Amino acid sequence: DGEFVALVGPSGSGKSTLLRIISGLYAPSSGRVLLDGVPLPTEARLGSSAYMRQRDLLLPWRTALDNAAIALEVHGVPRREARRRARERFPEFGLEGFEDSWPAQLSGGMRQRVAFLRTVLAERPLLLLDEPLSALDALNRVLLQTWLLELWEKERQAVLFVTHDVDEAVYLADRV
Repeated sequence: DGEFVALVGPSGSGKSTLLRIISGLYAPSSGRVLLDGVPLPTEARLGSSAYMRQRDLLLPWRTALDNAAIALEVHGVPRREARRRARERFPEFGLEGFEDSWPAQLSGGMRQRVAFLRTVLAERPLLLLDEPLSALDALNRVLLQTWLLELWEKERQAVLFVTHDVDEAVYLADRV
């Protein structure tokens, strides 16, 4: 609970596949996933974590606000309430004033923050972050690393963070 764990490995070693298994998107070909020592079948894992992929995957026909709010909508929160809750969090994610912007109007760093907000709004105890900063330039990457660490210290959700960058893993994680 509340731990930030980084998983580092070369391309093709199965890091992303492991996240997909933990999230319930894939069934393991062998082995099992345990939660508090209890085996969890694939179906039980679906929806039990919030999974952010390497790319932001924002929907181009939805505004930044609506892209963030979709995390709540898919879990049954009415659209108006989902938008209200997402809007409240925009300032702390550095997105105030960009609620009505389309993804194409946002910088790469802003798009990633919208994707992070969407992931956090899912309100799951485990965040699975699959190389969420790898597509950013070096300056934005450093800024978002610091921002992510501050966000994690506030939220204290458990995080499993996949990266190729050993320095990033050591800087962000409790365990690598």
